This record gives sequence, structure tokens and C-alpha cells, in this order.
Amino acid sequence: MREADIPPLWLALFALASWAIGRLVPLPLPFGRALGGGLIGAAVVLMGLAAAQMAVHRTTVIPRRRPAALVTGGVFALSRNPIYLADAILLAGLDLWWGASLALVLVPVFMAFITRRYIRAEEAWIGAAFGADYAAYCARTRRWL
Repeated sequence: MREADIPPLWLALFALASWAIGRLVPLPLPFGRALGGGLIGAAVVLMGLAAAQMAVHRTTVIPRRRPAALVTGGVFALSRNPIYLADAILLAGLDLWWGASLALVLVPVFMAFITRRYIRAEEAWIGAAFGADYAAYCARTRRWL
């Protein structure tokens, strides 16, 4: 069961809740589909760039696995968690695309949930593995943005 507890599953569940809210209480915003589409595209690009950087450094993108390298450049200079940030941007984009603007409140809830469920443990592992280098990285780069 632990292997099934992965961030994409939670993103899908939050997206399903957003979609349901949009169906029950549709509240489309002017230009919502265009803005939502832009956010979805930006999220996919951000995810791709972060995953590519991790692949170049031969480290895992899978949560709860020990990292082989500390990646601090590129999109990781903007956020310590660019893939989780992309997940949040994707959720916001889907909310707008579906006309579920009331569901936008789920975006910060998703971010808080992911922080508690995954990020804090990952930060502890990375801190233990990379010590002072990771501490310096944390001092100059925010967790989300």
C-alpha cells in the first residue's frame, strides 16, 4: 500500500474533488479557460524540466527514495520542490479550465497536505545526506516559490 501512496494519486484525488465542485457549483471566470490552459501548459513544462534535471544528475524523482545527488540549479534555483509546485499549478489550471473557481481554495490545502505528507520527510533525508550544502541551498531557495 505504501507504494500506492504517491503524490500523483493525491493530485488526482484533489483534481477529482475540484471537478466535482465545478460540476455542482459551476463558476467560470472570464478568460478562465485560457488562463487555465496556460497554467496547465506551464505546469507540464516545469515538471518536465525538473524531471530532466534530476535525470541528468542521476537521482530519483520518486518520493521516499534516497536521493543520489543534490540538484540546486535550473528550476531548482527557483523552488526546492518544482515538481510539487508544478502539481499545484496544474491543479489551479484545471480548476480554471473546468470553471471550478470555487475549488481554487483546494490549491493551498493541497500544498499544505503535500508539505506534511512528503516534503518534510524528504527535507530531513536530503539534509542528512547533504548536510551543509543542503542547509546553504535552503537558505537561498524557498520551499515553494
